[in-house]
Amino acid sequence: HLVRFLDEVPLYIPPKMEYLGHTQTATYMTGPRLGGSNPQTFSALTRSVPEPFSAKNQLSDLDNVKVPPVFAAARNALYTRYTPNDWMTSNQGNYLASDRVRSLAERLRLDTVRLCRETDDKTKRTQSDVGKRLGERLGDIQFWKTEVQHETDNMITEINALQEAKRVLEKSLAETENPLHISQECLYHREKRQAIDLVHDNPERELIKEVDIIKRCQEKMRNTIERANVQLGLNRAAQHDLERDSSDKFNAQNLDEQCFGMRNQSRGIAFHNGVQRVDRTVSVPESWAKFSNDNIQRSQSERAASKQMRNEIESVLNSCANEMWQEWNSVNVALNQRIQETTDARNRLQTHLSKVLQEIFDMEKNIELLKKAIQDKQAPMQVAQTRLDTRIRRPNVELCRDPVQHRLVEEVGEISETVESLQAKLRMAENSLQELLRTKASLEQDLSIKNNSLFIDREKCLGMRKTFPMSPRVVSV
Repeated sequence: HLVRFLDEVPLYIPPKMEYLGHTQTATYMTGPRLGGSNPQTFSALTRSVPEPFSAKNQLSDLDNVKVPPVFAAARNALYTRYTPNDWMTSNQGNYLASDRVRSLAERLRLDTVRLCRETDDKTKRTQSDVGKRLGERLGDIQFWKTEVQHETDNMITEINALQEAKRVLEKSLAETENPLHISQECLYHREKRQAIDLVHDNPERELIKEVDIIKRCQEKMRNTIERANVQLGLNRAAQHDLERDSSDKFNAQNLDEQCFGMRNQSRGIAFHNGVQRVDRTVSVPESWAKFSNDNIQRSQSERAASKQMRNEIESVLNSCANEMWQEWNSVNVALNQRIQETTDARNRLQTHLSKVLQEIFDMEKNIELLKKAIQDKQAPMQVAQTRLDTRIRRPNVELCRDPVQHRLVEEVGEISETVESLQAKLRMAENSLQELLRTKASLEQDLSIKNNSLFIDREKCLGMRKTFPMSPRVVSV
């Protein structure tokens, strides 16, 4: 069918055609039919056009002849790829894209002009606002600097007054050592009491209290001195903070005045790239004002505490003398009462010791009685057990568990129980005797302890306190 079609329709195709980057050359003939006159031309044409009915033949032909795909080339040669509508659509798209790009460019130019004007105005307003704020800042710095300087002068006056009060207190502290030494000697003597008499009694409490009072007075004075030193340190720290704050404000005022005088035509201005990203600020206006206000309030508080400290120094000096005098009498009264109590206890111990000795004598007699009773039960036990052993030898059926057997067994049990009861009583009596002996030894030891305690309280402590000197006179400021 293809040969017949080609014989009937003469075709003319240009010898060379370019389409989409491909070059395709085709050879056709006009004139007589292609059927039999030129077999070579017919063979070339048939190889250029694929056979639509046989894919196998088409693949074999293409494998044998190294040519581009001629089917697509033939269709491109015979038919166009685009339509007129496609062509008009492409042109219309180019027009619209051109209009859009020109509109965007024009809008950008207008926005640029407007932006330049706005940024110029904004920069001038910003610079003017910065100058105004610098002026306000300078006024704030001047105000706080004046307040800080005034408070610094008041603090220096208070520091001098507190130093004088502390010097007087240190002199008074050295006058309280003598009564402390005598009270401690009394306590050391009473430590030589023995055993149970090493009791935390009223005289010891009073002596400890007296030592504590003297030490407390000394400690109170030392603490007052230390707190005065601490207060002086706080005063100086507050003074230092005030002076440092005043110095910082002076430097900040100079720098801000320099910034306030800068203009666009000033000398020394330059670019500092990235300086706006360096945030070395440590405060905000509220915290800045609060810092100076806190320094002033702290200084005022320290001055008030310093005045209170000077009043406290005078109060400490007045109260220490009264406390030491009152405790002296309390210790002497407690020692006299303790001596009387120890004497009474020694007399009662002697009475109890005589009673215990009598009871020991009686208990020894009781133990001898119990031992004799236990020994007396041995013969009846031997008789009963011998009878039982003898009756075991009865022959055969005569080994009868008769009433005699029952009674002998009961007799052995009764005697065993009696002996056990007597032995238990004997052990109890011996234990009681040992307890009495231990009590006797304890009472004798306690009598010795009481005599030693009486000697210490009466001869050493009270005798020393009779010659106790007057408490050092603490003169207040």
